[in-house]
Amino acid sequence: MTSSAIAVSGLRKAYKDKVVLDGIDLEVQAGTIFSLLGPNGAGKTTTVNVLTTLVKADGGSVRVAGHDVATEARAVRAAIGVTGQFAAVDELLTGRENLQLMVDLSGIPTRDGGRVVTGLLERFDLAESAQKPASTYSGGMRRKLDLAMTLVGDPRIIFLDEPTTGLDPRSRRTMWSIIRDLVADGVTIFLTTQYLEEADQLADRIAVLDQGRLVAQGTPDELKRQIPGTHVRLRFTTVAELDAAARVLSDSTRDDEALALRVPSDGGTASLRALLDRLDEYAISAEGLSVQTPDLDDVFLALTGNRTPEVSAK
Repeated sequence: MTSSAIAVSGLRKAYKDKVVLDGIDLEVQAGTIFSLLGPNGAGKTTTVNVLTTLVKADGGSVRVAGHDVATEARAVRAAIGVTGQFAAVDELLTGRENLQLMVDLSGIPTRDGGRVVTGLLERFDLAESAQKPASTYSGGMRRKLDLAMTLVGDPRIIFLDEPTTGLDPRSRRTMWSIIRDLVADGVTIFLTTQYLEEADQLADRIAVLDQGRLVAQGTPDELKRQIPGTHVRLRFTTVAELDAAARVLSDSTRDDEALALRVPSDGGTASLRALLDRLDEYAISAEGLSVQTPDLDDVFLALTGNRTPEVSAK
């Protein structure tokens, strides 16, 4: 059984007469990746700032790592790590010195500090560059060092704000692998990202925030199923087979060039079985089939009125 790492109920926040968060409810299970998405101005950064004790809520209940953020802020801070949108490394220091600085600030005993630093350098494949100034690091190396610095205190909950912004595809996938490894070790990740593919690839659950309200929550697949457009694509080898199938499946859309039919569906096994039984009834065979569902881009645009995601806004 997983336990709750973050529990939010009725969270409200306003700046003067502007309501930023209007009664937010969400729960993040321990050892999972939770992604918060939303357009510019939706309230994502304010949500993260409240969860990390940087901003006080106007109302509602917020517990992180079992502690109330309003009355037990110090305990919350001891349990979390925060990696911001931009790598917070000192470019004048070497990789090892950056980590050692964090060790010194965290109060880890001197006898253990060297072991912690060396372990993190090896874990993030930075050992060979440990004595080089961070100014010489690539963007991907800076992000890895930044995350390694966040792990110095062994936090069980980590807030990642756009962890792969500006990284090339290879470095982005490396970071994804590191994040998955952290979760495999039992760490909980609260992720904000402007890359919807990233949320799709990583998140166990996603919440979509729009104008201070949560407009949807669920697994990536659950969110995709909420959006019309799921269909079964059938491919045939001859025009005759395509014609026969089109006559039987009158609600389908045909693609003559690809010898394919697009059949509306909910993507479930029952409807797929019924479709295949229908073809079998008329002795029609398809060369292949695939279930096509809307992606997270479609979900985001449908739920937020076509506004683009920007995580950096309040």
